[in-house]
Amino acid sequence: MRAGRAMMLMGGSLLAAVMAGTAGAQTVSEGVTTQEAATPTGVAVQTTSASKAEDGEILVTGSRIKRDPNNSSLPLQIISNAELERNAIASPEQLISLLTSNGTGADNLASNADVTTGAQRGTNGLSAANLRGQGSAATLVLLNSRRVAAHGLSGAAVDVNQIPFAAIERVEVLKDGASAIYGTDAIGGVINFITRTDYQGVGAMGATDVTEQGDGNIYRVSAIAGYGDLDDQGFNVMGAIAYRWNNILRGSDRDFVNGNQPDRGLSVDTRGTPIATAFPLNRSALFFPNGTLLGGTATAQVLGGLTIPGTTVAANGGINPLDLPGGAGCESMDGGMAYDDALWNNPSARYACAWDTGRAAVIQQPIRTLTYLARAVARVADDHQISLEVTGSNASSAKLFSNAQVSGNTTNLQVAYPLNGLTAPTYNAVYNAIAATFPAVSANYGKPIAFRWRCLACGPREYATDTKTLRVTLAAEGPLWTDWDYRAGGSYARSESSSLLGSGYYYRGTLNNGAYDPSAPTAPGAAGPGLAGLLNSGILNPFTVNQTDAALAALASVSAEGSTLYGGRYEVKQIDYSIAGPLFRLPGGKAQLAAGVDFRSETYSFNGSEAAAAAAPVIFLAAFDNVNALRRRNRQVKAAYTEILLPLFRGFELTGALRVDDYGDFGTSTNPKVSVKYRPWEPLMFRGSFSTGFRVPTFNQIFNGLTDSPYAGRDLADPVRCPGGVPNTTNPACTAVQPNIYTGGNPDLGPESARMFSAGVVFQPAPKFSASVDFWAINVDDTIQLLTERELIDNAALFADRFRRDPVTNELTIIDRRWINAGARRTQGLELTARGGVDGLGGSFLAGIDGTYMLKRREKLTENSPYGRSLIGVFSFAGDLSLKWKHNAFVSYTNEQVTVALTQLYRDGYRNQALPGIAAGTVTRPGFNAYVKPYVTYNLAVSFLNLGNSATRLTLGVKNLFDVDPPFAITYDSNTGSGGAWEPRVADPRGRAFTVQADVKF
Repeated sequence: MRAGRAMMLMGGSLLAAVMAGTAGAQTVSEGVTTQEAATPTGVAVQTTSASKAEDGEILVTGSRIKRDPNNSSLPLQIISNAELERNAIASPEQLISLLTSNGTGADNLASNADVTTGAQRGTNGLSAANLRGQGSAATLVLLNSRRVAAHGLSGAAVDVNQIPFAAIERVEVLKDGASAIYGTDAIGGVINFITRTDYQGVGAMGATDVTEQGDGNIYRVSAIAGYGDLDDQGFNVMGAIAYRWNNILRGSDRDFVNGNQPDRGLSVDTRGTPIATAFPLNRSALFFPNGTLLGGTATAQVLGGLTIPGTTVAANGGINPLDLPGGAGCESMDGGMAYDDALWNNPSARYACAWDTGRAAVIQQPIRTLTYLARAVARVADDHQISLEVTGSNASSAKLFSNAQVSGNTTNLQVAYPLNGLTAPTYNAVYNAIAATFPAVSANYGKPIAFRWRCLACGPREYATDTKTLRVTLAAEGPLWTDWDYRAGGSYARSESSSLLGSGYYYRGTLNNGAYDPSAPTAPGAAGPGLAGLLNSGILNPFTVNQTDAALAALASVSAEGSTLYGGRYEVKQIDYSIAGPLFRLPGGKAQLAAGVDFRSETYSFNGSEAAAAAAPVIFLAAFDNVNALRRRNRQVKAAYTEILLPLFRGFELTGALRVDDYGDFGTSTNPKVSVKYRPWEPLMFRGSFSTGFRVPTFNQIFNGLTDSPYAGRDLADPVRCPGGVPNTTNPACTAVQPNIYTGGNPDLGPESARMFSAGVVFQPAPKFSASVDFWAINVDDTIQLLTERELIDNAALFADRFRRDPVTNELTIIDRRWINAGARRTQGLELTARGGVDGLGGSFLAGIDGTYMLKRREKLTENSPYGRSLIGVFSFAGDLSLKWKHNAFVSYTNEQVTVALTQLYRDGYRNQALPGIAAGTVTRPGFNAYVKPYVTYNLAVSFLNLGNSATRLTLGVKNLFDVDPPFAITYDSNTGSGGAWEPRVADPRGRAFTVQADVKF
């Protein structure tokens, strides 16, 4: 049903394109923008004479042999400035999300805006590309056809926002494997950002992207200047600089961010609430030797009269005074809700409250990015060129997420609310409310109250990350002998990141054994140091949202703001040399050969912080990564490759490539590629390719240390005792478990291997029309994976060694989630492109569509296990959310004075998640939707050309023209806190926005 609806939309857009025909390429406002054209790539490429052969052929991404990009066997998409303007694209991250061939992964800033684990940790301020859903580490990102450094914190993926967007001439997206040319990483494809090379004059640009609600605004300013004509004067120097800033957008500012929708099957599992939930807690020899108000073990609670009235269930899941009979109600506190014990299969929490963490999340992270480029090129000895290019960036991001949750325990945070002269009014009010329903607690009057509390006074937690990049390239190119030329270059690139703690972090005040830590700061009047001292003395009151001035001052005195969290540095040094030219003549034309060598050295280092050292006081909930500290790990790669083009007969070309890479730590990998192109009739071309590829593990995946973290969710059951591992309170064997989780590196990891295949047809019956369809398949074996808890639970028989148990009780205590080479992945799809235009009304009409239709995505987790169910259109917490169909369709009109364009962005729906009660079939909810609706938005843009002079352009636009909210989706994850009622991998949370962009050239 959904697929049929998507195909109808696709068909309608294609029909519009066919009926329209295509407008030819034209340059408007010279130096400002280049319009789209009717070619298989969707744009006419303009390059300098130095880069272009006499017949107009150029080097395109994915090949070392010059060829016509519009007559190539490669499925290459070239994105023009006009397309960027039409969609008000202000950053590389926005461009990547626009590509239908890009996967739907957690690679943007909105998807990493709350508490994250596993592969998403350490991605502060990072935005990555993920072609064909193969993962950000399987997409190669180039700048002017050479590598850039991976992000300094992650050490795995390139941060696309370091690209100097102000100087971009075009973006080439190779939707094909390219390991035979570029080596590792190029399994999903290649994105090559091409900058201007011979700019002359001075240009400036300013753009605003302002939401209708006035928040989350985006601004961009840039300038570019150049002097010198390479052809006439023999040199050119140019420079560009841009500054972009995204303002903060909070979850509380959008109505659709709402975790309290129980009728639709969504409620939040956190019981750490701004007015605390009381919990049972065992005795503490240090601080509460007589126990706590609600008792300790479950048996003691039942015997002590803590049974929920009318049941045999102990209320050990939390009791909140607001939710008791006669209480004010959980909804009386901002963001509060009654804990939905039915949805979470947890009747012990009948009287608990929950709190919507989504409202505390930042759904657009504030980030400020400065990028720059300087380039000088000179012609020497008539036909040789030498160029020096320097690019860099400085990005400052602030990842703010939910306030700290404080939960007393009997190990390292032995805290409970005491009864004393300061606390008596609050203590007695809480005690009286609980005793009215559970009168047996009167025997415990005076014992401290253990609790779970969301500290609003602490402020949201914040990681402030600065990332600086630098890339220097010295290159030369020119002729060798008749029709042969060379390209040589050396480059150095680095990315250096550092994260500091911002607001929301405080010294815990205790040692790992629970005793007070004398090295932590102590607030005036506190019973001990840090947060623990404030809570055990009652200065901080967890049962109110209104702290006294003295409490706020005391809290500030134990703040850890400004402490170093961690930092990393990634460096790439590369030298390359290649030659290319004709060999001999064949019936279809000249055979051509290219060959080259390159040497690459990659170095990665990662440091934790001195604040995480054993002798330093502990900072509560800070995600220190000292266990993952790496001291300058180095990898050297030596490679040689060759490529040959054989036009065997008229209209038929065969291209072969072969690359050998020698990795110092993984041995040698040899990868071939064969592609064919056949044009039996001028308007019709068939193309196809087969290649192999590989991806080596990142430094982190190999060398990270072991991290042991408690699992906070209640959505897992022991898969041995409870097949399927879904908690169900009606079955004692299916009690929810909360084991510790191991994550970290694996020194035994090997590389992934891949086989890629594509076959397509291009139809261009007239100069003003083109259409193409390409089938592609990517088969990856020995996949490098970080399996989720649910994946391991669902496949427990395959990974028995990943479940560790107590040797005496046989209770599940640990789930090992460290990186592994796990099985295989099979992905197939279709990519469709069409452009059509017709002249009329004094100008040109143009229509087009780019779409991706997923045919297959299946995985198996071991070599001998069967492939699982289809993953297309099925919700997942981690990895790529494979949507069945995505497209961008547009229609535009252009004359000499104005361009008007309307674009439709369509992202298909998918199967929704179900919380444990619905998943187990123990509860139904009337508004629960098994499928998430498609997300469809429209952008409208109007550009005024030639204002005042021939090089001025003003573009006005509306993004999300009809102000469509993201569709309702259950994406809440009780373990990490991310997600809520919408899917940040799919939708833009900003709503309707108005854009203005002014370009001028002097």
